[in-house]
Amino acid sequence: MNYFDFLDNRKGIRALFIAQTLCVLFFIGDAIREFTNVPEKIGFINFEVFEFVIVIVMVISMIATGRQLVNLRAESGQLKEKLRAASGEFNAVLHQSFQEWGLTSSESDVALLAVKGLGISEISVMRETKEGTIKAQLNAIYKKANVSGRPQLISFFVEELMTGNFTDGAKSSNTI
Repeated sequence: MNYFDFLDNRKGIRALFIAQTLCVLFFIGDAIREFTNVPEKIGFINFEVFEFVIVIVMVISMIATGRQLVNLRAESGQLKEKLRAASGEFNAVLHQSFQEWGLTSSESDVALLAVKGLGISEISVMRETKEGTIKAQLNAIYKKANVSGRPQLISFFVEELMTGNFTDGAKSSNTI
């Protein structure tokens, strides 16, 4: 068992922060003590011993913080990889569905832009075509996908995303 494992949870991180704060407060107090010419030994308190203990606490704290940074970086990389995989799978579901519905290349492009949330006028500008053409293509897409409109088309893919049913793909538009 690693001595720093307790720092991988909320209580451990809070304890680490408190220890660091106390160390900083001690060094601020020590600096004030030196500035005001108070002797290093007051009664039974020897500041050099405290400084040594504080330095040890700071070294342990530094090691623990470094370990946490390494772990967070590894987790971040794993999450980015999962997101990339999910994004690729979602893209595959989109294209598989478009293919199963028998969409033409132009309809697939329009459907993709519609799923991304672009409006008819934005799609027509991007595709350099008239709005009436985009409306006709969207109606053809909705008919082939067996949906009543854009919200239902989007909800089909959202449901696929939420169920994580990527490996099976979009089997049928009747699941809507």
